[in-house]
Amino acid sequence: MKVLEATRPARATAVPPPRVRRTRPRVAPLVGIVIAGLVAEIVPRTGLIADGALPPLSSVLAELGRQAGDAALWEALGRTIRTWAIGLVASVVAGVVVGVVIGLVPVLRAITASTVEFLRPIPSVALIPAVILVFGTGFESGVVLIVYAGFWQVLVQVLYGVQDIDPVAHDTARSYRFSVWGRVRHVIWPTTLPFVFTGIRLAASVALVLAITGELVIGTPGLGQLISVAQSSGATTAMFALVLVTGILGVLVNIGFRYAERALLGWHPSVRRSEGAR
Repeated sequence: MKVLEATRPARATAVPPPRVRRTRPRVAPLVGIVIAGLVAEIVPRTGLIADGALPPLSSVLAELGRQAGDAALWEALGRTIRTWAIGLVASVVAGVVVGVVIGLVPVLRAITASTVEFLRPIPSVALIPAVILVFGTGFESGVVLIVYAGFWQVLVQVLYGVQDIDPVAHDTARSYRFSVWGRVRHVIWPTTLPFVFTGIRLAASVALVLAITGELVIGTPGLGQLISVAQSSGATTAMFALVLVTGILGVLVNIGFRYAERALLGWHPSVRRSEGAR
């Protein structure tokens, strides 16, 4: 019996099937765009909205194609991008520097906590009258509004990043007598960088909104001013074509920063985990 048991083949252990990574269907976003386009084309033709208040999408696209050959559109687009870029860079630099300094000094963080929580919720649009009085109606006013709004987005994320630093790694760097710059470079910055990119993405979207809002309200040259002029002159189709340009610009900004984050932070575990979950 023992011989028979020894020669009997062992039972095959059940091997779990390999996990199949579920990928999002790439067709789904295109389907959503097609449905939205059909709604934007059909609803204005049904008579549910006052005649001329909402032109069909085909008319808007035709008007956009006509304006694409006009230098005025590209000049206004360049002015908007210039205001957006200057304000975004300034807000990111200020938010990173101030965030790291406050985050590393517990006393500063305790002192400034209430001030940050008070100033951060103030809408930048509410500051437009004061900004006009101080800086006039030039593009500098738009830059100031962007810096104010974007600064808080970056600052809060940097503070979260500094708070997320491994205390063991920080204490080890101190025990090895790393300089302040050495600790920032080798310990603080690698941990904080994903939070910084999150703050930049949020600030970029907010900066674009405020750049166009400032042009609409203040009247500085740019896409917002063209939209205001088209609305006041009754050129509804041209106005919606310009609104469509701002939407496309916002999508491109968001996609660009997402790809930049993946390209520059591909080495970071948080980015690898998010990529693996897709």
